[in-house]
Amino acid sequence: MNIRSYPLVISMVLGLGVVVLGSGCNRQATPPAPPATTVGMEIDDTVVTTKVKSALISDQEFKGLDIKVETRKGVVLLSGFVDSQTRIDLAMAVTRAVEGVKGVDNGMTLKDGKVTMGNQVDDSAITAKLKSNLLADASIKSADIAVVTSKGNVQLSGFVDNQAQIDRALDVARAVEGVQNVVNELNIKK
Repeated sequence: MNIRSYPLVISMVLGLGVVVLGSGCNRQATPPAPPATTVGMEIDDTVVTTKVKSALISDQEFKGLDIKVETRKGVVLLSGFVDSQTRIDLAMAVTRAVEGVKGVDNGMTLKDGKVTMGNQVDDSAITAKLKSNLLADASIKSADIAVVTSKGNVQLSGFVDNQAQIDRALDVARAVEGVQNVVNELNIKK
């Protein structure tokens, strides 16, 4: 299906909905609750996320840094491990300047000392194992969770459906061999 046929499909679906609603019995139907987010909001959030990532990548201060960017209803969550408070402040300022950003949540954590090549290898293994364990757990929407590891310190960030998912993700993270500490930057979707 090409993009030009979308208005026709939408018109047909809306028309079918009117016919179905109009052909029912005489009882009052309770309209469904509006979705927490719409497809349009999801697209807008994706565009904002892309713009923020581009702005951060184009700034020399952030080349090579692993800052995660996630957006929910125009509010951007920045997470990951950074070298200094100055970089956190700058990342927040760069993000606020991006068109479409309604707010910025700081989920960034200061790195604990210099990271060696050995630390990076160990951290990559921890991240991979944790992502695999989160994916294997059906009670967690792991696609909504970002994982960053620095010197055995794991940071979980993103937007999930409820506190039970946060609690379970934290338990899964703590059970991975090599994890020293877990930083929770997960937010419940609003």
